[in-house]
Amino acid sequence: MAHTTSPDVVRPTYDRSRITTGIVHFGLGNFHRAHQAMFVDRLMSRGEALEWGICGVGVLPGDARMRDVLAAQDYVYTLVLKHGDGSTEPREIGSVHDYLFAPDDPEAVVAVLAAPTTRIVSLTVTEGGYFIDRTTGEFDASDPAIQRDLGTPHEPATVFGLITEGLARRRAAGTPPFTVMSCDNLPGNGEVTRRVVTAYAELVDPELAAWIAAEVAFPNSMVDRITPVTTDEDRRLVRDGYGIADDWPVVAEPFVQWVLEDRFPAGRPAFEEVGVQVVDDVVPYELMKLRLLNASHQGLAYPGLLTGHTFAHEAATDPLIVAFLSGYMAEARPTLPAVPGIDLDAYVAELFERFANPAVADTLARLATDASDRIPKFVLPAVRDNLAAGRPVDFGAALVATWARYSEGADEAGRPLPINDALHERLAPLAARERTEPLAFLGAADVFGDLAEQPAFTQPYLRALHVLQEEGTAALLTRLSA
Repeated sequence: MAHTTSPDVVRPTYDRSRITTGIVHFGLGNFHRAHQAMFVDRLMSRGEALEWGICGVGVLPGDARMRDVLAAQDYVYTLVLKHGDGSTEPREIGSVHDYLFAPDDPEAVVAVLAAPTTRIVSLTVTEGGYFIDRTTGEFDASDPAIQRDLGTPHEPATVFGLITEGLARRRAAGTPPFTVMSCDNLPGNGEVTRRVVTAYAELVDPELAAWIAAEVAFPNSMVDRITPVTTDEDRRLVRDGYGIADDWPVVAEPFVQWVLEDRFPAGRPAFEEVGVQVVDDVVPYELMKLRLLNASHQGLAYPGLLTGHTFAHEAATDPLIVAFLSGYMAEARPTLPAVPGIDLDAYVAELFERFANPAVADTLARLATDASDRIPKFVLPAVRDNLAAGRPVDFGAALVATWARYSEGADEAGRPLPINDALHERLAPLAARERTEPLAFLGAADVFGDLAEQPAFTQPYLRALHVLQEEGTAALLTRLSA
């Protein structure tokens, strides 16, 4: 990476030529580079873990750009932490030492997966990247990409086809399996990954599937760091402020958390030495994060976008939205188990500080991406738990109503809204029909299940929707906070 000497930038002090691949990571996007790769870099900076170098893998056409950018920079990139007071912490990350674009050479990917030195395969492929049927929660083998892999299982193209073929070759060679570590925002992400891999393998070779079920570890994890999309302004900051020519730097908030289940039969880096919480049970931490932080991101996005906000920090300093989020989190908290070592009042207070950080400039459009995947995972489980316990769901129902109103495609001033959702073409007409058929949106059973048939949910939902349609978002938030 070309740069001038800037005393503000922390650079790798370890000998990168000595790094070997111990981790293969699918989905080398901004989050991974601000999170897992950063933790590995911390260890390497202590003179440890050089055998745990990261080889990134991309499988989607858009990943070709990451291949080209990283190769031109010797796989080094800049991570800039942005504090709310305007100060920054720049650091060059050197823990990624290779990158393979699977469409170029799938066999090269399988070879590194099969190599005995590879002991962890990790994933950040987004909540929607696991081929899960929305209705059943099981692996969806009907997806065309999966069907293609099943037809040529030794020449796979998907993440799970590649992982399975790598495991098959290790089994055939008598090499112990790697650990598969999901770092996506999914409840029970390790269990979900285990279910997907074993279901796919069952269709390829039942004996292989049985071996995977018996021998491969799939630890659960909870990950947290707000990491927005890289902008041209970020590139200028790195170039002009630090003298670094980096075509794909990463910016992030200072806060970071990783809670990791300690199940790594093939070994792992000493993550606990650099701030990772290595625990026996991730579930309490996971539920806290999904139902408070991730759900609140949804609660920022739709009211914020409907009322003309662009950035998360704008919505997070709007008094009506702040009051709405406070009410929502108070409603969700009774669904959480005790979280060891965590003061939930302090955690919630810190969430508001993080949301309001103007330097991060996270967009509401990013938070609203893939809502049909995120709402069912982040919001609806708490709603269902509250319904089962006979508790009110006014704020949860109102949040869903704001999503329905957002799905109509225009804000309250009539401006088009940025919508990026795999189900939008199907959901948008349902949202439009709600002015004459108020429960039309909830009729998408693969998203909402039977919520349309539960009066304890539909009554507050219809009240919220009516106010949104007749009086607007501010009126709804004012009523909820009264």
